[in-house]
Amino acid sequence: MDRELARSARHQRPLAIILFDIDWFKKINDELGHLGGDFTLRELAGCVKQTVRREDLFARYGGEEFALVLVETSQEGATEVAERIRESVEKHPFRFEEKPFSLTISLGVAFTPGDSSLTAAGLLRQADDKLYQAKRAGRNRVVS
Repeated sequence: MDRELARSARHQRPLAIILFDIDWFKKINDELGHLGGDFTLRELAGCVKQTVRREDLFARYGGEEFALVLVETSQEGATEVAERIRESVEKHPFRFEEKPFSLTISLGVAFTPGDSSLTAAGLLRQADDKLYQAKRAGRNRVVS
């Protein structure tokens, strides 16, 4: 992330980050057990990878939280990607040990046009703030 942020600033190119996490993940762990929770994380990652470009960085950020760094992507473009991810997860047929279940995620989008004074921590903080706005607004949504 530091490298991409430095490149964005050096070339005055856009960079966006999406932070997202699973809504009500504790309930999934409680109902399906930790193996079911682990399956859910892996299945979610596979679902998201289908919408991520090769040059972007997709990683688990912690717990049930994920980060997606979108190089050369405007705020509008990042918001569209976030909405596509949200919809694909919501429509995905999750199933663990013959037990079907549904899943939603909340997403926060932060963006820089190439601001050289912005740090990786600052951009992550912005995305995290947006993620929590999505949670407070009812979950299963994108806030940009």
